[in-house]
Amino acid sequence: MRAFITGLCGPRLTDAERAFLRDATPWGVIIFGRNVTTPDALRRLTGDLRDALGREAPVLVDQEGGRVQRLGPPHWSQYPPAAAYGRLYEHDRAAGLAAARLGARLIAADLAAVGIDVDCMPLADVPVAGADAVIGDRAFADRPEKVAALAGAFAQGLADGGVLPVIKHVPGHGRATADSHQKLPVVTAERGMLEASDFAPFRALAEWPLAMTAHVVFKAIDPAAPATTSAAIVHEVIRGWIGYRGLLMSDDVSMGALSGSLAVRTRAALAAGCDVVLHCNGVMDEMIAVASAAPALTGQAALRAEAALASRKPATPFDAEAGRTRFAALMSGVWGAARDCA
Repeated sequence: MRAFITGLCGPRLTDAERAFLRDATPWGVIIFGRNVTTPDALRRLTGDLRDALGREAPVLVDQEGGRVQRLGPPHWSQYPPAAAYGRLYEHDRAAGLAAARLGARLIAADLAAVGIDVDCMPLADVPVAGADAVIGDRAFADRPEKVAALAGAFAQGLADGGVLPVIKHVPGHGRATADSHQKLPVVTAERGMLEASDFAPFRALAEWPLAMTAHVVFKAIDPAAPATTSAAIVHEVIRGWIGYRGLLMSDDVSMGALSGSLAVRTRAALAAGCDVVLHCNGVMDEMIAVASAAPALTGQAALRAEAALASRKPATPFDAEAGRTRFAALMSGVWGAARDCA
């Protein structure tokens, strides 16, 4: 296995992709909307890509709810954005936590049924006034303790359904004033403020086995490099102050926040301390460039990858129909209001 995760170009595995998966041996594969048509087709795709890899490789997706949901109607339910759980939490803490866990458990049931076993969710980002809207209602709340509680409940709901959560975007994207898909955000807040707010939820969630970096510069720690390619942030903040010991993956290395060739970005992220790099767009030339720069997964990175996959547990018994009825009752009002105002 090599230290990267790759995307695919469409809803069927092409001959070129099959050969690439066989020869390049990525650690995992990520699914996007372009790969999704029907449940049967998606189930075939996840089976085919695992056959090509010759193992039960992790298959990832961004299934957050709200604006970021790769599997949606008419074949799958629409789920609320994270902020809807936060609104419920404000009125009834126990109900908010129960809804977050139940919503995630329902998502996990959808994903497991089509062979997806890793969800790049929950966000533990803490948004602030004036930040770019790229996070916005994808965040659970604007206070670190609320974010940590709700993100933890959501992560547990996924795990209950046999799906591994990915905590993102460590050490925090909520304060960024630019969208890292387009350009590099720079955060100028002092370290004390960052530790008290932005970094704090990740410290509370450090026991989860998978996390994804933020393409964000934190000038108080590293004035030049974003977290993804900053050894100072990875070792001093993520592994140090936050205390994260799980598998650390980069955010998508094809995003506009990073500079240099795909090979340069890949090597920089791995040199900084990421265990694996994520490349999402399914463009074969780029996939080959990332694979050429990604070494075999060895040492501590391999041990963390093995531990993450070993933490996958069978889904607990669950009545999905009853769960959806209860979920609708819990979210009545807080989510309906949000959709009416959208």
